[in-house]
Amino acid sequence: MISSDQQQLQKQRVAEAALAWVSPDHVLGVGTGSTVNCFIDALGASGIRIEAAVSSSEATTKRLQSHGIHVRELNLAGTLDVYIDGADEFDAYRRLIKGGGGALTREKIIAGASRKFICIVDESKKVGVLGKFPVPIEVIPMARSYIARQLVVMGGQPELREGFITDNGNLILDVHNMDLVDPVATEKKINNLPGVVTCGLFAIRSADIVLMATASGVQEILGIGNQAI
Repeated sequence: MISSDQQQLQKQRVAEAALAWVSPDHVLGVGTGSTVNCFIDALGASGIRIEAAVSSSEATTKRLQSHGIHVRELNLAGTLDVYIDGADEFDAYRRLIKGGGGALTREKIIAGASRKFICIVDESKKVGVLGKFPVPIEVIPMARSYIARQLVVMGGQPELREGFITDNGNLILDVHNMDLVDPVATEKKINNLPGVVTCGLFAIRSADIVLMATASGVQEILGIGNQAI
């Protein structure tokens, strides 16, 4: 277990390492969360001038703009070369659980619209099997109770995220104790429920590369193996 100070240092290190994937004068996809905030701050201080960023949340938009970075709508940006975002969990196959910050739908859209998805994390996010972190599911409000009952049938324990509304005007159910041995199948099953906008499993479209900060440096994870950079 790493301390909060060590974890913050690792977030800053991996954020700085991600700058190597930023191309000047390109449009960059940018996610949401504490590690991404470190990346945005590092990008702002780096002097790298990108053409624009496509943002996954209102919070990210404000932080990008505070650094003078122009934010462009995805509909006007086309296919992105690179998307950089964090994760709440990842496994050896670069499959993720995301959505702790509530921006999972926009994050999934931008990931799908990007040629390369770079996930930046500290070592506390690595797990053998996904599921210690609850799976967030964005739902249309009128479907909340119905979807919760279906998730119970699937073996999960859904909990409404109290007092939280997504940037899309929807609710989030955080689902504990889901069986995620086959996260691709589970992602498809959840997403097929009427009223689900999307779930926080990023298994169908996993990260292409995970950059993980450790006490000894930043590792680039391409699959089961990894190497230091």
